[in-house]
Amino acid sequence: MSLNAIIESVVFAADSPLSLDRICDMLPEYEREDIKVGLKELVDFYAGRGVVLEEVAGGWQFRTSPDYQQFVVRHLKAKTVKFSPSAMETLAIVAYRQPVTRTEIEYLRGVDCGGVLKTLLEKKLVRILGKKDIPGRPLIYGTTKEFLEIFGLKDLKGLPTLKEIQSLDEAPHFDQQEELPLE
Repeated sequence: MSLNAIIESVVFAADSPLSLDRICDMLPEYEREDIKVGLKELVDFYAGRGVVLEEVAGGWQFRTSPDYQQFVVRHLKAKTVKFSPSAMETLAIVAYRQPVTRTEIEYLRGVDCGGVLKTLLEKKLVRILGKKDIPGRPLIYGTTKEFLEIFGLKDLKGLPTLKEIQSLDEAPHFDQQEELPLE
């Protein structure tokens, strides 16, 4: 039996991303380094195909290639996940500032966010990390593996930096061209 075929079948059958540690636990008869090599070979094998093997949310998962998303959506007739502006603002604050309390989020947004936080908790994009060790012991929030999975991030380091976000708003700069005389 081929190790790559075994890894392929295990990852394919999983309902969520499988970490390297989990794969190694499932396959104790194989060396960790051999499994790493197998994963790399599978990534290369699936590159450019309709399905790709990606490292997301701290694990490995087969995903539809973004190049073919429009066709898959047509087939499934599924709506893409849409977030309200308030949900996106709240989610961004939690992602970039975690661990963060509701009061801190509301201070940054300038409005109540209880309902939005409740929705994000229900959708499993945000989770309660614990309680802050200050008077009142408010809950502290952070993002989940589902958040990483939905946004296709390997980890939080994959979030764009403030500089990258600001560069999206900048208009392209073109050199001033001299006026041509019209006769």
